[in-house]
Order: sequence, then structure tokens, then C-alpha cells
Amino acid sequence: MRHHKKGRKFGRERKVRVALMRSLARSLILNGRITTSVAKAKELRPYVEKLITLAGKDTLASKRLIIARLGNDVEATNKLAKDIAPKYKDRNGGYTRVIKLGETADVSRDKAIIEFV
Repeated sequence: MRHHKKGRKFGRERKVRVALMRSLARSLILNGRITTSVAKAKELRPYVEKLITLAGKDTLASKRLIIARLGNDVEATNKLAKDIAPKYKDRNGGYTRVIKLGETADVSRDKAIIEFV
């Protein structure tokens, strides 16, 4: 039984799943919007929103946590802290939106766009 076990596994081992989330989060932070599957977008949303909330605190401890969660990517960390987080400092969550595109002809999975509000 899966009582109180949230999160999707995507058919991957833990290390690969963590790498996938880091990669998707970095891409979203650097590009502003990405196209991916609906399941990945829904899983990425809370991951990125927690990072934005941490970046809004602007402390050394929060910056270190962000660096650890993004896999030591200084460029993405700086963009998150200097560009993205100040835009949302008066907002209490809900920094991203998921737009469903529907099923595509070549792949049977539903596609979605995840972007910053």
C-alpha cells in the first residue's frame, strides 16, 4: 500500500529521478518556460516553488540549500536569487502555471508547458 507516499517515480531509480528534477528545474529557471509531460510538470511545480520561496528569504543558509538542490549550478542559483525571487516577494505561492497541450501524434503521453506566472 502507498499510504502517505507522495510523488511520482517515473519508472526510474532514486538517483536518476533526482537528476531529472534538477535538470528540469534548471531548465525552467534559465529559460522561463519548458515543454514536458503533464506528470513531470506536476511533479516539478512544488519543487521549483519551494526553491523560489527559499530564494526570497535571501540568507546564506537558503542560498546553500538552493545550490545543493540545483546540483551546484551557480548560474541558475544567481538568476533565481537576483531575477526571479524579487518579482514574487509579495506573492504567497503560486509562482508557476501548468498549461496542458493535450496528446501529440508521435507520443501517447500528454504534453504540457510549465512557466512562471
